[in-house]
Amino acid sequence: MSRGSFVFTSTALRSLERDEDMLERYKYKRQLASQHLNSYMLKKEARDRAPLRSSTALPAAVCHDLVVHNALYTGDLEVLQRLFPKGSTASLIIEPQGGDMRWVATGDGLWSLSYEQELTTPLHITAGRGFTDCLRLLLQRGANVDLAPGGSTALHESCENCQSECTKLLLMHGADANAVSEEGLMPLHFCTSSESLECAKYLLQFGAAINGRSMDENDTPLHVAAKNGLPDHTELYLRYGAAVDRQNDEGLTPLNAACTQRQELQELQRYFKVCQTLLGAGADVHTTDQDRNSPLHMACKNANPDLVDLLLAKGACVNDMDYGGEAPMHNILKVVCFKISHQPERIVRALLNHGSIRVWPGALPMVIKHCSESPRTIEVLLNAYSHLKVTDTWVESVSPEVFKEHKEFYQSIFSLAMTPRSLQHLARCRLRTFLDGRVHKVVPKLGLPTFIKDYLLLEFRGYIH
Repeated sequence: MSRGSFVFTSTALRSLERDEDMLERYKYKRQLASQHLNSYMLKKEARDRAPLRSSTALPAAVCHDLVVHNALYTGDLEVLQRLFPKGSTASLIIEPQGGDMRWVATGDGLWSLSYEQELTTPLHITAGRGFTDCLRLLLQRGANVDLAPGGSTALHESCENCQSECTKLLLMHGADANAVSEEGLMPLHFCTSSESLECAKYLLQFGAAINGRSMDENDTPLHVAAKNGLPDHTELYLRYGAAVDRQNDEGLTPLNAACTQRQELQELQRYFKVCQTLLGAGADVHTTDQDRNSPLHMACKNANPDLVDLLLAKGACVNDMDYGGEAPMHNILKVVCFKISHQPERIVRALLNHGSIRVWPGALPMVIKHCSESPRTIEVLLNAYSHLKVTDTWVESVSPEVFKEHKEFYQSIFSLAMTPRSLQHLARCRLRTFLDGRVHKVVPKLGLPTFIKDYLLLEFRGYIH
């Protein structure tokens, strides 16, 4: 043993592990202390404002006065100051005019067609529309901050409409950050868009339950953020201790929930960032839902190529089957024709390079028929075979319109009916078979020229040879 080295005994190792654990706890306590300080300062400000609230809670009265309604819906502070002078109460229930028509029983077996009214309050109206000054006046006049005649509180309303200043004001006047609506949702469950981030921050500072469950689906706020593709919300909730792998009633973790959501082209990066954050926090890439769909299954179904690459890099299994007996490759091939702008060929290529099962050769004509508008997808698929039996059925699988648009590519395929695959391609197939699912790891480390490396990794060339 060299003079500058020493032996790590089991006792020394345990001591180092304890030191590391103590350091992690210290960092966590400092983070919590910072969060608690922010919460304390906001609550202190709320207590300082407490005298502004009415000391006696009066029962809410139903208001049909159209002048009051108009002032509330337009946010006319001057009129509201006249309508609610000092000493008056603003605990009112508003019955809006209009709405959907429905049949209502009137007694004695009679029914009438009436407007379906959803009861609300002045606080709901002003908080949902961002009339902060009007809301402050109503709170000063003793409005009941947690009144919910329509099934949800004004705090739910302000969060749903991303009115952060109104959310803060309601919380400072004692609104319940964990109030449950008639639908079983807490205010954090109403933070469903990127504009609601500030609302979520205020809710958490005032004690909102970070792992509170919705009544119907058992969703946590982290599930909601993941489903809606909200990376900033996701990061915020994880900082506050959200459970990264908690499953809802459908067996979905937040990661599964994010991968399951239908994703338009402009939304792909948002969902990728959400999943990247969740995986960075330790989310399990192998958890499946009730139908045994893994995150990779659903990422393929929604054709998010960057997300598929990320999941594969984290160890997702390319050949796991769901209850229907389908692997991720089945899911991407079924949606190619609907997701051409999502670059589905990248997903097919990534799956094959990670050792995915291939399509049964007899089913290739059907695959070509459904994927013909994406020649690159067809190219990658066919280059995974050393031999192809091209028949007239293959030709009939491509419509004249698609053949005309991609004539050179499909001619290169159909010519294989009379010509064997090239020796170069056969060598590629032999090497890929030998590596067996390790192509993506081994080939980049071989120091090969870029052209050969890309060729082995099934890079697109625009024709089959």
